[in-house]
Amino acid sequence: MIKFIKNFRKDEDGAVTVDWVVLTAAIVGLAAVAYTQVGAGANALSDDVEKALTNATVDTVTTKITPTK
Repeated sequence: MIKFIKNFRKDEDGAVTVDWVVLTAAIVGLAAVAYTQVGAGANALSDDVEKALTNATVDTVTTKITPTK
């Protein structure tokens, strides 16, 4: 039984798994924060573009094209 306890205490396989789980959770959390920030910026930009296009005026110019000989 003592040999089993010593081997269990030296075994680090579970610790590596825990490290990967923590790193993966951190990456997912950072991706979620980045997604919300990019989404908020894109929404603000699209609102600005909508306002600019709503207030824009387009002048139409008609030109008469005469063929040259």
